Order: sequence, then C-alpha cells, then structure tokens
Amino acid sequence: MVFTKEHEEVRRAVRTFIDREINPHVDRWEEEEQAPLHDLFKKMGDLGFLGIRYDPAYGGQGLDYWYETVFLEELARIDCGGIPMAIAVQTNMATPAIDEFGSEHLKETYLKGAVDGRLVAAIAVTEPDAGSDVAAIRTTARREGDHYVLNGSKTYITNGTQADFLTLLARTGDAPGYHSFSLFVVPTDLPGFTVSRKLKKIGMRSSDTAELFFDDMKIPAENLIGTEGEGFIHQMMQFQHERFSVLPMAYTAARKIIMETVDHLKQRVVFGKPLISRQVLRHRIAQWLAETESLQQLTYHIVRMKMDRRDVTREVSMAKLLAGQLLSSVTDGCLQMYGGMGLMEETRISRAFRDTRLMAIGGGANEIMCEIITKTLGF
Repeated sequence: MVFTKEHEEVRRAVRTFIDREINPHVDRWEEEEQAPLHDLFKKMGDLGFLGIRYDPAYGGQGLDYWYETVFLEELARIDCGGIPMAIAVQTNMATPAIDEFGSEHLKETYLKGAVDGRLVAAIAVTEPDAGSDVAAIRTTARREGDHYVLNGSKTYITNGTQADFLTLLARTGDAPGYHSFSLFVVPTDLPGFTVSRKLKKIGMRSSDTAELFFDDMKIPAENLIGTEGEGFIHQMMQFQHERFSVLPMAYTAARKIIMETVDHLKQRVVFGKPLISRQVLRHRIAQWLAETESLQQLTYHIVRMKMDRRDVTREVSMAKLLAGQLLSSVTDGCLQMYGGMGLMEETRISRAFRDTRLMAIGGGANEIMCEIITKTLGF
C-alpha cells in the first residue's frame, strides 16, 4: 500500500494536534498520573479523530483501515504510552462491539457520544481472578424485569476513574461453556457504581487505571449489546480490534526509540570515540530495525486482509506476540546503551522502558498469543 495524499493529510492533521495539544503537557500529566480526558477527547472529537472508521450517521468519518492505521501510527509519536493507550481504548476497545452489535439506541446514545468526544469510554473485562482466562469472570448481571442487576468488580480498567460508560462483560447464566456471558453498556452515573480505588503503576502513568465495584447496580435491559449469552463471542471478536490497534503504535514507537538512541550514541564519546562507532552496537541496532520493518510489513498485510474481510486472528496474534517481544528487546537494549543516564526519570528511554513493558501483558499476554496461534494451526 502506498499512502495517498489524502492519507498524508490525515497524518499531518494528527501530528499537528499531538505537537500542539498533547506533547507540551505530557510531563505534567505523567506527574499528575492522569490526563484530562474529557477536555482532550472533546478536542479530538471535534476534529473527527475518534471515529475514523465509524458510520457518519454516528459522527464518524466512514473511512477504511488504512486511515485508521495512519492515525494509530501517529499516536505513537506522543511522548508517553499512557495517552495513546487511553485514546485507543476509546476508539478500538470500548466502542467496536457497540458499533458491530449494538442497537440503534446504543449507537445513537453511546457510540455517537464517544465519537464526538462528549463521553469517555472504558472496557471492563478483567477481574481480580480473571485476566487472561476471560471465562473465569464472576461479575453477574441478572435480569429483573426491564433491568439487569449488576454485582461484582473489575480491575486494571484504563480510563476507569473518568469513564462515563463501560463496555462490560458479565455472567448472565450458570451453565458451563461460553454462552453464559453478555456484553453491556454500563453508565457510571447510576446508583451502585463505585470507583474503589485508583491504581498506581510502574508505567503508563498518565493513564488512569482503576478498580471498580458494582453493588446491586440496575442497568436498563436495553443496554444489552447484541444477544444475551453471546457476549463472550462478541468480546473475542472485539479483542481483534484491540490487538490490532497496538501494532502500528508498536513499530512506530520502536523506530522512534531506536533513532533517539542513535542520536545519543553519536554524541556520547567514550574512550575517545563516539559510541556509535562500536560495531556491536551498530549491529544490534540494525537487527532491531530489521525486526521493526518486518512487524510493520506484517501489520500492513493484516490491513490488506481486513480490507478483504478475511479472518485475521492468527496474523494479529502473531504480530501482537512479536510486538511485545520487540519492544521489550528494544527498550531494554537501548536503556543499556544510555548507561546510568538511562535510569534517570527525566530521560525518554526510562519512560519508554516502563511504558512498553505492558505490551507483552495487556490485551492478551505473549503466552496467550502463542496458544491462539497453535490452535489456529490445529495443534
């Protein structure tokens, strides 16, 4: 794919917004351990950034996966990992299921609100005893007349302290198997909802992460997404949007980290010579750049498959696995090249080292990706 003039116009618009409205504030938001998402998302919504693929009927741009890829690549130019993650939750994690399976009411009320930036969204699946094993969730939603009564808790929820609504997976039946779960839109302004606590993390500090609690919380039955009992299936499909969203950010971030390190190596003189003159360092960088290019081209292959409406489960899982491994290798190796300076809070590499560690865990750990890959191969 050769990006067109129209693609590059979107790229420039996103880059300009990041340079003006995000990067100048990143250090402060990192210190405060939270970004003002309502203000930020409203500005992005006004520019059409939060609904690139969504139907114009709900405020979206109605564009294709190549435009989305451009958008995601540019998010990686933000000087931290927390803000891109918060944005991706809004665009690629909490809203795809509403777009694909939601009723007209849910689309008009919540998808539209998320696309125009009036509403902050979060995806609520993980629980204290259910992370990678999604089928182990215990939060329940029991039908009572025209409401569901929600009880339980969710944890590690990105955007959790600021979210206006959650896309939440709950158990709606007791039968074994995958047809006892349902997806819901859960407004956070209803009685029975509590943000139990804001969680502190070693990285992604500008992204607020919360533990949530639901105590006999009544949500309207019309907030069910799709069909009761099929929420697990809907969520598994949604995971492909989520995992895809990290790929353009991963290879763009990796390349950015590598080239910043190259600049440092050119300036740092040791034993009378710039560090970049050391063959072992140059060869290591060459290896990382080759792997980065490979991940980028695999991602573009996935985009072509998505454009053809083909199943990308295996390819996305492979790319997600490689992305986690690549970023771990790059940030660890680059930090080593900075020496003691790499351990200082004020250096970009220390923040990247902390932030990118999540890539091999969040949205499906490396081990889960390996399991998915082998299953798609029949063993």
